[in-house]
Amino acid sequence: MITSIDGLRRFRSALLILCLFATCDLLCLLFQVSDLVLPRPSQIAAALVTYFPALLPHALQTLSETIIGFVIGVFAGALLGILIGWSKTAYDVTYPIMVGFASVPKIAVVPIFVLWFGSGFVPAVLTAAVICLFPVMVNIAAALATTEPELEDVLRSLGASRLELLRNVGIPRALPYFFASLKVAITLAFVGSVLSETIASNRGIGNAMLVATTSFNIPLVFAAIFLLSFLGICLYEIFAFIERRVCGWSLRNDFAIA
Repeated sequence: MITSIDGLRRFRSALLILCLFATCDLLCLLFQVSDLVLPRPSQIAAALVTYFPALLPHALQTLSETIIGFVIGVFAGALLGILIGWSKTAYDVTYPIMVGFASVPKIAVVPIFVLWFGSGFVPAVLTAAVICLFPVMVNIAAALATTEPELEDVLRSLGASRLELLRNVGIPRALPYFFASLKVAITLAFVGSVLSETIASNRGIGNAMLVATTSFNIPLVFAAIFLLSFLGICLYEIFAFIERRVCGWSLRNDFAIA
């Protein structure tokens, strides 16, 4: 019963999205919107089919950069989050530095990465890593820092060590925050990798969009954006599925459907 309800909800959502695209296509025809301003969804779909063999290597490049950068950023963010959330000294020293670093526009660090490592793969990976590090760090630190003192006092009275408190209370409590940050970080990681590709790379979705823009092939630009959005949605759904399996107890019933 739950599966059928979930399938009906997904079908209804897909139908509404298709209706939205059809409406947009019709409006572009009625108002004679130029292809250089906004291509019709049908034109974007045709460009995606036509140029897909050429876009596929760029998509794989962007996907590999994003995933590697995402893994590095999540690992570093999780370690920093645990350190900041569990140690007041680390919080006082590290947190202001990380906030200041997160406030710097990431486009400003791309030239530095290019200077250090050259153009291409490595700067895109590092940009993706640094752009998704902060949300992971903040969510884990917030989860650990807001652990109930009464619960900690009870466990300490039972002889629990600081490490046992972290393992048995802190980390399980931080899981919902961690998965929420993963879903945010994976979308930001795409932003970082594509940003770097548009500045210093000869491959990737960002570079393909830049080349298509210079040749005024706007349907191809939107086709590349659509492909990038599709990759982001797929990775987002993967982490949402893992979240439902690992910590479905923290979700509302209507979002915890497997």
